[in-house]
Amino acid sequence: MKLQHIIASASALAALMLASHTRAQVGQPYIHDPSTIAECDGKYYTFGTGGGGLISEDGWSWKGGAVRPGGGAAPDALKIGDRYLIIYGATGGGLGGGHNGRILTMWNKTLDPQSPDFQFTEPIEVCASDGLEDNDAIDPGLLLDPTTGRLWVSYGTYFGFIRLIEIDPKTGKRVEGNKEKDIAIDCEATDLLYRNGWYYLLGTHGTCCDGVNSTYNIVVGRSRQVTGPYIDNVGRDMLEGGGKMVVAAGDRKAGAGHFGRTVIDEGVEVMSFHWEADFDMGGRSVLAIRPLLWKNDWPVAGERFKEGTYEIESERRGYALELAVDFVRIPQDRQAWWRIKPEDPIVPVENQKLSDVIDTWPKEGIDVRIGDYMFRPHQRWTITAVPEAGGYLGGPYYKIVIEGTERALAATEQLEVTTVPTFSGAPEQLWRIEQLTDGTFRLLPKAIPGREGINTKYVLYSIGDSTPTLAEYDFHSDNSKWNFRNQ
Repeated sequence: MKLQHIIASASALAALMLASHTRAQVGQPYIHDPSTIAECDGKYYTFGTGGGGLISEDGWSWKGGAVRPGGGAAPDALKIGDRYLIIYGATGGGLGGGHNGRILTMWNKTLDPQSPDFQFTEPIEVCASDGLEDNDAIDPGLLLDPTTGRLWVSYGTYFGFIRLIEIDPKTGKRVEGNKEKDIAIDCEATDLLYRNGWYYLLGTHGTCCDGVNSTYNIVVGRSRQVTGPYIDNVGRDMLEGGGKMVVAAGDRKAGAGHFGRTVIDEGVEVMSFHWEADFDMGGRSVLAIRPLLWKNDWPVAGERFKEGTYEIESERRGYALELAVDFVRIPQDRQAWWRIKPEDPIVPVENQKLSDVIDTWPKEGIDVRIGDYMFRPHQRWTITAVPEAGGYLGGPYYKIVIEGTERALAATEQLEVTTVPTFSGAPEQLWRIEQLTDGTFRLLPKAIPGREGINTKYVLYSIGDSTPTLAEYDFHSDNSKWNFRNQ
């Protein structure tokens, strides 16, 4: 958070009413400098600058209500054992006109402010800056190293270096004798993560706090050691201003900052951050959640799934999900190739129309299968968000119907998939669509008939080249993975 870059603006922007798929999150997702999302008793929490934060029942619709005492700026949150550690900057970043900052930690048994166990411990100072040195003690990010159990904090702004310190994961205090280490410059609001033998330093580059004129973006370097050096994709050290782009402005949203990583399942990860300004929400600063992909061991921002009409293609063999109906040939006035003259006119062949075949389909339930994609109506699926059905971390539930109809894809009690003549909004007709870390997708019905609760286990699965079913998700099997082709 770089308050010294604030440029006051008195103009107001009118919000544009666009389709829901262009929004970051729904509800009141208004926040600045969000902490990494933490889950507590089935709810999601993120904290922001100034105290307080957001709560979500499902990870998609957010509202205010999270409580964090101490004010200050740019907190981070991490569950360690059965407690939650909160870290934040009390001053610095230009707050009050200076850079003499303090970073503090505190604990709580729960993040639910309505719980009888909700009580933060007294804050503990873990580092500070005097306003003159080449560092600003603000914007902390936490990493509990899964290989060693050691707890690290990166912090700092453009006012000098990004620094690394170690704190005790049992007490939240600075490790005795630990000396801070400079690891980057030319960024702020850093976060650390570990994956596949690499440590990653995510930094926020550019200017903040200027609404639609903010240039914030998130960059990354990596190292084999948590202490660095953090090198980008072309060999530049982040201590010399390096950094590979992870997420920049797009989709009428500007100013990506304050990265956080959440692992939902093996191969299913999301990144959280804020947009300094969402043009379609009046230029407000809002929470964003995007798929987190990995390419050659580099983090890449995925795209939230967008509504449309698609071929749903199995990663297993490349066949398309389709209705199990008779194949209807397209009439064509064919001419032997050796008799075609160069001057003969070319007449394009039209795609088969729904009206050409729908009367040949059964009126009630129709099973589904997988087959060669041939641009046929029984292979084209229109996917639309269902806002009233809620969502999950990073997306709403969707209905999946044959283009031009209400014939909907649905789960069955026998863990099979079929289609029903009309979409009713039943849970087994609602689908969770998540992009995996390799760029493919998994599809889960919201519920399985006859089973209680939200389904997080069974996915659309290609049990054979031509046979779709529902089965337990396995990231290491292409049977679990699908692609969406707009063709």
